[in-house]
Amino acid sequence: MTGERFYGTGRRKKSVARVYLVPGTGNITINKRTLDEYFGLETLKTIIRQPLVATDTLGKFDAVVTVKGGGFTGQAGAVRHGIARALLEVDAEEYRPILKKAGYLTRDPRMKERKKYGLKAARRAPQFSKR
Repeated sequence: MTGERFYGTGRRKKSVARVYLVPGTGNITINKRTLDEYFGLETLKTIIRQPLVATDTLGKFDAVVTVKGGGFTGQAGAVRHGIARALLEVDAEEYRPILKKAGYLTRDPRMKERKKYGLKAARRAPQFSKR
């Protein structure tokens, strides 16, 4: 891979995505597999493309992504966050207001709540019986 590469790290829940944007034709490769092979659901594919569609750069960059941890929904959110951050390296002045307004630059703070002692899960109490 020669030429310019733009990097962005995306995170959501337990997922971490490392995204490299390279000038190209719009191919998105995730863990050495195509977008269609890696994510089966159409909603996840649209989530990933959202920053590119918002900035009107869908066919201008190839995305090479390495993602690990979490489930497929968290991974899709992490890839979207990474693509949005990488687009800032391309042209921050032009893309930042668009991405910021759409909420693609904000790291989703929601995480799994820890299990508490005396309970069966984070909030699930043991079954109550009168007798």
